[in-house]
Amino acid sequence: MKRTQRFGVCVLVLLFVVGTVFGAGSSEKAVVDSGAMEDKVTMYASITAIEPIIEAFSEKTGIVAENTRLSTSRFVSTVLTEFGAGKLMADVLQGPLPVMEILKEQGVISDYVSPAIENYPDWAKRDGIHLFGIEYVALIYNKDLVAPADVPKRYEDLCDPKWNNQIVMANPASHATTISWLVGLKENVFETEQQWYDFLHGLAANNPMFVASFSPTPAPIESGEKLIGISMPKYIVTKAPAPLAWAQVEQPLMGSPRAIAITADAPHPNAAKAFVDYWLSSEAMSLLAEEVGEYVLTSGVYPPIDGIENAEVIPIRELSDDELVKWGAEFEKIFE
Repeated sequence: MKRTQRFGVCVLVLLFVVGTVFGAGSSEKAVVDSGAMEDKVTMYASITAIEPIIEAFSEKTGIVAENTRLSTSRFVSTVLTEFGAGKLMADVLQGPLPVMEILKEQGVISDYVSPAIENYPDWAKRDGIHLFGIEYVALIYNKDLVAPADVPKRYEDLCDPKWNNQIVMANPASHATTISWLVGLKENVFETEQQWYDFLHGLAANNPMFVASFSPTPAPIESGEKLIGISMPKYIVTKAPAPLAWAQVEQPLMGSPRAIAITADAPHPNAAKAFVDYWLSSEAMSLLAEEVGEYVLTSGVYPPIDGIENAEVIPIRELSDDELVKWGAEFEKIFE
């Protein structure tokens, strides 16, 4: 693949990236090839509201970072279609771990391992796939319209008839993270499978409104069209001052591990490495938590959400393609 050659600015940009952006510690230094540093990096990401990191990276390095947002439901199909046609424009991919594992199996992701991953938990280190956070899911509600006494204390409280026609959630038949989260409840929260099925049927009986992904879930809660939703606490930060809060349930919060990686045929490979190295740095993860509301794996760093530091947040198991299809079909029947 042809690489843009910019030898005139290579040394200046490379020194700036290594000495300024990653100089805080050897584990966060950029690692680039001996070739020229490109002036652009492109990313496809499922995560939202990441402008603070993109802007900080571009300001520090002079490398223009461009992001295209892809929902989880169409991430794999979009990337594989472009990759198969030899037209994948992304240097960097960011998505839930199950999505990234699929793309790795299809040869889309390179084997590059960032030195910035050194201080992360061992379970976050995969060959070429870097886990940096958990796409944590919780019950989000309108705090102006829901009385404190009515806020759920357990997930099964969503089955109370008072929530009939008042719930919004991503479609459990097609949204991969929601499918994985519901299965995670079975494996990590409910004591018996029957209790889990009782929860599913009770939730379905309350006629939740379905949307395509997590991103549209806050809007009907903000407006009062719905009172509560299966959503993400990060929206309390990104939608502020909207009247959103999270139900601090007694059970663990769960979510798919968030991951980032470089594409196998990245058009801008050196800029891609610099971007991933910065993304995994303590500075970037602090921005992601504090300004975007994400739950990150950097020790002691939490989003500015009341009580979130006390929550038990656990990664859910990766579901295979067959499991996603199987459970999606099962949930479609239950929630029809």
